[in-house]
Amino acid sequence: MDFTISEKVLSMRAMVRDFMKKEVHPLEPAFRRDGFLAVLPQLQKVRQKARETGLFAAHMPPEYGGAHLALTEFAHLSEELGKSPLGHYCFNVQAPDIGNMELILEHGTPEQKERWLRPLARGEIRSCFTMTEPEFAGSNPVWMGTTARKEGDSWVIRGHKWFASSADGAAFAVCMAVTTPDALDAHRRASMIIVPTDTPGFERVANLSIMGHRGADWQSHAEVMYHGARVPLSNLLGPEGGGFVLAQHRLGPGRIHHCMRWIGICERAFDILCHHAATRELAPGDLLGSRQLVQQWIGESRAEIDAARLLVLHAAWKIEREGAPAAREEISIIKFTVARTLQRVLDRAIQALGGLGMTDDTPLAFWYAHERAGRIYDGADEVHVTNVAKRILKRYATGK
Repeated sequence: MDFTISEKVLSMRAMVRDFMKKEVHPLEPAFRRDGFLAVLPQLQKVRQKARETGLFAAHMPPEYGGAHLALTEFAHLSEELGKSPLGHYCFNVQAPDIGNMELILEHGTPEQKERWLRPLARGEIRSCFTMTEPEFAGSNPVWMGTTARKEGDSWVIRGHKWFASSADGAAFAVCMAVTTPDALDAHRRASMIIVPTDTPGFERVANLSIMGHRGADWQSHAEVMYHGARVPLSNLLGPEGGGFVLAQHRLGPGRIHHCMRWIGICERAFDILCHHAATRELAPGDLLGSRQLVQQWIGESRAEIDAARLLVLHAAWKIEREGAPAAREEISIIKFTVARTLQRVLDRAIQALGGLGMTDDTPLAFWYAHERAGRIYDGADEVHVTNVAKRILKRYATGK
């Protein structure tokens, strides 16, 4: 495996790093103080400037306005954007839109691509993904109560969803619903269906209160009800009964995106930690960084961040060459490893800053609250750890 970073990627990272410092970081204080909607007018201007870089929706092919970055190339971009809570939105590669773009690009019909993918890639609309249900364990993705039944030329959808990220203001939802309940294979019972949010019977009940905040627009997680929402049969995304398979294809690259974003957060937190340790005086001439415990935090954080990055890049490399199914173990490993690394690095940075770390004068407190979910969504840490162990033990048991 060649660890050389190409000139293309080095140039891209330098350009994006400079763009973020000039255009995005200055908006963060107002965002943390007043919320997403308060800075939305300025963000729209920044998004227009981001389009001019040629990296807007950079994961998409040129015919959809993107730069068609390979997964390993995009991983580096995601790290730079992750250094700000607003970075991915400014470049139109935020979740869940990026995953929905990838889904429709690979599995959508020409009509679906024209109606939904093009405006989504251009940043003209937003989308959401409705899979998780409050009545069923999220760690068992094949167990859900939402159904979609064929009635004439329509799907009629009934069910209850929550944690529908970005449903507030989304133009459409990708809904996971049971379409073939009698299938012997539980993994073939659900399908994905595109549901415009203005469809009668689609209800965004409310934004969930997450860590004390309900959020708004893109920065939100909603409870959604499907009260017999009726959409054409042609809104089926991919094959009938293929919802679980499509979800796994979506989550493989999606975990690369998330993990590299988390590493970007780690790097920003590490920078704040080191700057504070090198300049904060505990007494005249007595710097915080002179304490061996603080030095230990810095050394351990550096090692853990670098190790996590290599794990993610290796997983991305394997997905590119062999596909997401072949990299299931690597994908699970990075999911729980990087999420835990993120929590440790943030915690050390906050501890080093003391009271300052608890304020909104830095992004640390925001991330500490909003990224705790990283150890839960896309599969709880414990599920991934167990699955990795099972695969390893199976190889020992079978001698393979």
